[in-house]
This record gives sequence, structure tokens and C-alpha cells, in this order.
Amino acid sequence: MDRFDWQSRLKEVYSVFPEAENRPVIGITGNYGEETCKLGDRYYKSVIAAGGVPVIIPPASDTDVIMGTLDRIDGLLLSGGGDYNPLYCGEEPSPRLGGINGERDLPELLVTRLAYNRQIPMLGICRGIQTLAMALGGKVVQDIGDTAVKHSQSADRSEPTHTVNISVDSVLYTLYNKERLAVNSFHHQAVSEPGELFRVTAVAADGTVEAMESREFKAVMGVQWHPECMDEGAPLFGWLVRQAAGFRDAKGLHGRVLTLDTHCDTPMFFSRGVRFEHRDPQILVDLHKMDEGRQDATIMVAYLPQTKPGEAFSSKVDFSVSGPREYADLIFDRIEAIAEANKACLAVARCPSDLYRNKLHGRKSIMLGIENGLALEGNTDNVRHFAQRGVVYVTLCHNGDNDICDSAKGCATHGGVSGFGERVIHEMNRHGIMVDLSHASEKSFYDALGISSVPIVCSHSSARALCDHPRNLTDDQMRALARSGGVVQITLYHGFLRTEGEATVMDFIAHLEHAVSVAGIDHVGIGTDFDGDGGVRGLGCSSELVSFTRMMLARRYSECDMEKIWGGNFLRVMGMVQDYGAR
Repeated sequence: MDRFDWQSRLKEVYSVFPEAENRPVIGITGNYGEETCKLGDRYYKSVIAAGGVPVIIPPASDTDVIMGTLDRIDGLLLSGGGDYNPLYCGEEPSPRLGGINGERDLPELLVTRLAYNRQIPMLGICRGIQTLAMALGGKVVQDIGDTAVKHSQSADRSEPTHTVNISVDSVLYTLYNKERLAVNSFHHQAVSEPGELFRVTAVAADGTVEAMESREFKAVMGVQWHPECMDEGAPLFGWLVRQAAGFRDAKGLHGRVLTLDTHCDTPMFFSRGVRFEHRDPQILVDLHKMDEGRQDATIMVAYLPQTKPGEAFSSKVDFSVSGPREYADLIFDRIEAIAEANKACLAVARCPSDLYRNKLHGRKSIMLGIENGLALEGNTDNVRHFAQRGVVYVTLCHNGDNDICDSAKGCATHGGVSGFGERVIHEMNRHGIMVDLSHASEKSFYDALGISSVPIVCSHSSARALCDHPRNLTDDQMRALARSGGVVQITLYHGFLRTEGEATVMDFIAHLEHAVSVAGIDHVGIGTDFDGDGGVRGLGCSSELVSFTRMMLARRYSECDMEKIWGGNFLRVMGMVQDYGAR
């Protein structure tokens, strides 16, 4: 075809349907100089060659512009350029500091921090790796000084001039399958400390940091060299585009299915003056974090610590109340007030149809739960009271036996469910409230399974086969739960995921997959226990929930599978219980 025959090219573009291939969009931060936004052509050409659609992000610090941009991209490439102003990290300029660019620094720091919160995959190149460090808790040395390696080569940019040593347990190693890689180098600033969120994965012979990647299982990596100028750079751009495609798919799935976390303890922080409509650092669940993680709904519980016989009730927070029922009502009043104050984007939901209606209208949902049947105050009439308030489940006990049943951490007071507890379960069935057996002993679990006329749930438990803790369910319990139509919601409490060492999102996934293998995909879900000491590295707050979905899609879970895990199974049981209560 004649290169000037543009009309024939146009016909070629429209000769297939769909009109454009569904490729991930990669935002590339633009440089700034001479009153223009600039970008080296090799950046966008490398993105195109890797299968992405490049767009330039101008250095604008307007927050609406930044957030509007981030909502429309699937990956972020932080490009190279001049030095950072050291005042942004609380330092005075070194005599060897190069030229700084006041037009660019603040916008890129904001973009990077906001992109990180939104789980957007990122690749930082040269200045870009320094951007990651500056924005996310690391440190950058203003000038590395004279070292054994020349880091500002005079050779052509395509020419490698020194080597880096790569950690074998890194993503970088999986891309190149080698421990030493020849790279180019054009810098005198460098990362001196990666910070808590990153780990160093490559160094030069003189110890200069040459690459780092996320410790949080996020798709975030930085390299000090310029891979866009080298043929050997293609694997890095391929990695970014693949991660961006996975993130795009996860975002799309969250847009189509309802995402419900079945257990969080955020109300325990209400007495501390938290602001749910802010991105409040005191809590793991708030409107901003739910939005960043693309989470639709959560079940917030009124948690009541178990009292000892003869001991007066204390909520262990600063509210002055006369008893457990009044405390639970106070928590629900606070939740309803929060929803009313933010009614354009938040609502209390009382049944599955409320959740779907709220999602359709762009609102997040909070459902109400009770953690510890102590709230009933020994009176089955209070079951009806809480049903009328919209409570969807009651966890029968907590850490200690109560008048309903024995706890997993109790003393076998009743030998399972008490006579009063049996009446409570019947009343819960009659009024459409789910029976939650997290925290219950095995005997209480099997008793309740036999007493209840409808399926039961475990709102936040994990697998005892992987972590031998009495709060976790045995395989036999999971099978019995599945046979009765119930669900187990795997939790993020570290002590229920590992007996030793640090638990991470990979442990959580292992427990989830074990539950799937034992109980089946129709009987599992997620109950994070956020703000009740739940949360692990890689899945530490609501912001990171979409990242979990990206990981699961990469493990070949289907959209149907994820819809079930993300609340479909739990809502099936909720619907059955509420329908039974409405008879």
C-alpha cells in the first residue's frame, strides 16, 4: 500500500469488528521544558510494541485532572528526566545536585501515590524508580558521588556499559532468567533506601540500587537504567502491559459483579472520631478505600466482648451504655447516621436486592451484623428487635462461652448449644437472621447445623488443615457446611492463616483454595475481619481488594467463580434465610 494512501488505510481500520482491539491503556508521565510537555519516542514505541495503548500524562497538579486520568488508565509508566527537588524529602540541596524541574515534581508524586492506592500497575524508569521511592516512603541520594562504576555513560543510549546483579527470587529474574544483566546508565541520583513497601532486586557492582519491586504483591517495579533504549528492554514493557491487562480485567469484573466483604469491625473505631467519608489512616475500611478497591459492600458488626459470669458488660470503647443491646443499637445508630450524611454515595442495605439496587445507582452499601449473641441479653424477644433493625446475621458467641453456646476458646459450659441457644436459633430462622458459627466450638457448630432449618454461615474463619487453630474449620466441618448449603468466608486474621511467621495474601489464597477444594466453589467467600486485626501484607485494607481479584484471575478463576466468592454464595444463603423468615 502506498504510504500516502491514507483513505485505504482508513478502510483497513474499519474492515474488522470490533473496530479496535481491546488493549490496555498505559499512561506515560511527560517531561517538561521550554514550555512544552515532552516525551522521548522510545517510551511510547516500546509500549505499542508490547501491546499497550500509550497516552501521555502532562505534569498537571490539579487533583481532579490526576484522578480523572487515573480512572482511565490500566497501567502507569513513570518516565526518566531531571533531578528531584530535595525539599520534597525534607533535605537541603547538595552542591552536586543537578537541574530540578518545579513543573514536574509535585504532579508525579501525587500521581504515583494515588496510583499506588488504586492498585494500578507501575513501571518506573531511571527518574521513575526515584519517583517511586520519593512518593512511597523511600529515600533518594542527591548524588551518588565517585564510585567504581560510571553511571553517566557517554556512549550511545543503546549501548550497555555496566552490569547489574539480579536477585533470583525477583520478578526481574523471571523476566530475564539471568543473575547478571548488562544495562545502560544515565544518572547521578539514585535510590538510597527503598522504604518498607519495596525491596531491592538488582544492584550494580558498586552497590548502587538498580531495581526494586513491591513487597506488597502489587504489580509495581522500578529500574534505574533506560530499557526503552535497548532491545533487551522489551521484557519489562511486556510485563507492564500484561499486568495492566490483568488489572483492566479485574476492574471490569468488579464493575459487573457485586463485591461483598462479610465481616469488618470498623465500628470499634467510632469512639476515636474517625471520618468514614475521608481516607482515614485509623481505619482499613472507609469510602475512599472502598472506592479504590472497587468494593461494593461490607457487613459491619457490633462487636461485644464476652463478659465473665457476674461481670458487668463493658464495650471496651468510650461509649457509656447500660448493656449489650443498647451498645449494639448505638453502633447501628452511628452507621445509619454515617449513611445519611453520605447518602449520595452510601446506604444501609438489609437484603440482597438492596445491595444490587445500590450498586446500580453508584452507592456503596453497609449491612448490619452482630458479633456475639450476648447482645440478646438472654431474651429471645430481642431477635425480633434486631431483625427489625435490619441485622442480617448474629455470630452466636465470641471468645468465651455465653448463654447460647460454647465458644472455640471456651470451657465447654453447655456441651455445645444450650437449651436457650436452641430457642435463639429457631427465632433467628423465624425472623430471617442468618446463624453465624464463626467463634463457636465444634460441638456448637454441629449442634447448630442440626437445629437450624436453613443453612448456616461462618462469616470469618479459615482452614484448620493449614493452620491448626480452634477458630478454624476442619475439613469435615467444611464438608458438613457444604452439604447443608452453607458457606465459609475465609478471613484475613494472620493468626488463623499461619502458626509461625508472617502471613501474607498468598497464605490467604492458599486457605481459600483449600476451602474450594474441600467444600466446593459454591460454598466459599471472603470475610476480611478488617479493623478487627484482620489484614495481611498484600491484602491490608479495602483499597487492595481489586488487587486480590487480579491475582485470582491470573490463577485462571473464571468470572462466575469470582462472582460466587465475592458474595454470590453468601447472598444465596441470605436470600434463603430471609425468604424462610418471611413465610
